[in-house]
Amino acid sequence: MSQLKKLEKLLVANRGEIAIRVLRAASELKIRTVAIYTYEDRYSLHRYKADEAYQIGRDNEPLKPYLDIEQIIQLAKRHHVDAIHPGYGFLSENVNLARRCKEEGIIFIGPEPEVMEALGDKVSAKEIAISAGVPIIEDSKENLVSVDIAKKEALRIGYPLMMKAAAGGGGRGMRVIRDESQLERAYNEARAEALKAFGDDTVFLEKFIDRPKHIEVQLMGDNHGHIVHLYERDCSVQRRFQKVVEVAPCPVLKEETKQQIYTYALTIARHVKYNNVGTVEFLVDQDERVYFIEVNPRIQVEHTITEEITGIDIVRSQILIAKGHKLSDPCIYITRQEDVKCNGFAIQCRVTTEDPANGFKPDYGTIIAYRNAAGFGIRLDEGSSYPGVKISPFFDSLLVKISASGRTLWGACDRLHRTLREFRIRG
Repeated sequence: MSQLKKLEKLLVANRGEIAIRVLRAASELKIRTVAIYTYEDRYSLHRYKADEAYQIGRDNEPLKPYLDIEQIIQLAKRHHVDAIHPGYGFLSENVNLARRCKEEGIIFIGPEPEVMEALGDKVSAKEIAISAGVPIIEDSKENLVSVDIAKKEALRIGYPLMMKAAAGGGGRGMRVIRDESQLERAYNEARAEALKAFGDDTVFLEKFIDRPKHIEVQLMGDNHGHIVHLYERDCSVQRRFQKVVEVAPCPVLKEETKQQIYTYALTIARHVKYNNVGTVEFLVDQDERVYFIEVNPRIQVEHTITEEITGIDIVRSQILIAKGHKLSDPCIYITRQEDVKCNGFAIQCRVTTEDPANGFKPDYGTIIAYRNAAGFGIRLDEGSSYPGVKISPFFDSLLVKISASGRTLWGACDRLHRTLREFRIRG
């Protein structure tokens, strides 16, 4: 057994369903838990799932305190917290939080700061992919500090193009540009959106591939040089560059294409000595040519379906790895790649408060009636979803994630359809 770090109290620097997910995993490991919440979130369920919960920020700050690294660090120190889990979104890809944790002797549940810095920025991640011999999509070489430079780079690459934020993910700061007349507006909008979402307005251009498959490979590595993949997820069903429905494993790719994608993902991970949990994302065109796009050095929203097909608790494993366990230790028990089995199929969809009469824009108000579903092969990951809860305009519109699994793809689909029909939500 490898030398382990003290981990008796864990703080979740997040909210909603992912905070609840992490709190439950920690509780199963007999780790005392701490939740943080803003005044706007004072009735959110995640605060009641923790052993301790503390408000951060002033009463008129609904969102900003979740991004306040120093306030979170100082709260963790006051309450003798051993580890911080960032969840996804918010500070999950912020290397400064990982660095501050290291400086203060707090375990960061995620990769080392150096790994995050290398892969969290999409531009530097592409440079790593190139040096590792992994194919990428043609992109801009110059820093796009002005529209004129962006226009010059666009002509060199050729339209259509995709404008992307260099920091962060989740579809923020992304724009498709079909010709030069659309470039200036896309450039200004993407930079503004990136600055608001990630605090960094750096953008870049890359060649736009029409109607690709969006495939991501789940990776898990310990701090001792061992790393495995947990197969792939097909995240091609998207709206406004946000994933809507995900399937694991991909039901349509050739087996040789999948093996190539696994090899590429592991090659990039080994190149930077990746540790903990992460996802490598690829585009696959209609001829099944594979292109690297980015690495997300954190847990993903859709990790649930990978857990369903492999039987591996990814969040629990994150905590154990950060504590110092090897993948081969009995609590994780993955001694080699062949120990990771893929069984059947799983599909995830998201129940959100959106208004279909208003372009599916996020809606808010009070839930009057809430009746969820259940049954064999159904997993629900809920946030604050109950009659009387106020849905705030300050946070995302996700109520619950539904993961349906089955021995066959169509069996999982049937369960998902039935579950969606059972749901009743009024407000």
